[in-house]
Amino acid sequence: MIEIKELSKVYRMGKEKVVALNKVSFNIEDGEFVAIVGPSGSGKSTLMHLVGGLDSPTKGSITVDGKDISKLKDKDMAKYRNEKIGFVFQAFNLENTQTALENVMMPLIFSGVSKKERKERALKALELVGLKDKVKHKPTEMSGGQRQRVSIARAIVNNPQIVFADEPTGNLDSKTGENIMNLFQELNGKGYTIIMVTHNPVEAQKAKRMVKIMDGVIIDDVVNERGVENAI
Repeated sequence: MIEIKELSKVYRMGKEKVVALNKVSFNIEDGEFVAIVGPSGSGKSTLMHLVGGLDSPTKGSITVDGKDISKLKDKDMAKYRNEKIGFVFQAFNLENTQTALENVMMPLIFSGVSKKERKERALKALELVGLKDKVKHKPTEMSGGQRQRVSIARAIVNNPQIVFADEPTGNLDSKTGENIMNLFQELNGKGYTIIMVTHNPVEAQKAKRMVKIMDGVIIDDVVNERGVENAI
């Protein structure tokens, strides 16, 4: 489903060039749960931002369902992000003045569906992540784990093909983080393709595949037998 070829990203910092990614190539199949693993500054978040359409590569191509998204115009890129992609961030990125239901409904505002359908789909997404009884609560009235579940519900409300998770348990304690990782496994079991960025090797074990990156290049790409077994 996703084909990445010779992908490079170079940033300019004054007169210096910083190579964040250097000729990265690999594929991700539909329905995979892939952990992109590496230390801070390895290029893993840059890779996610490029595939997620949040940034443009310096060189190379990213083909999703036969279309090179690196060549999309702004309008088409926005459509790609809205229809095919869901994002889960470390900092949750929720609106504290809105309820869980309102937060989850937000991605549907520009989808062309009625307010009634937006509400129905948001309620279904919240139920799927185990928050059916928290729809009227605001983020400030929830625990960290509950807030991350709201952000996951928001990520899947549009029924995207791919869910990106950027250090999704970084702000959570270990037990709550484990529960969130179990939820990602459940979603993957329902058919969602999940690409997770993490520096945590314990979390990476939950994925079916680990792509290890260092200094902007892939140094290892292995099937994670433990993740496959846990998903069965």
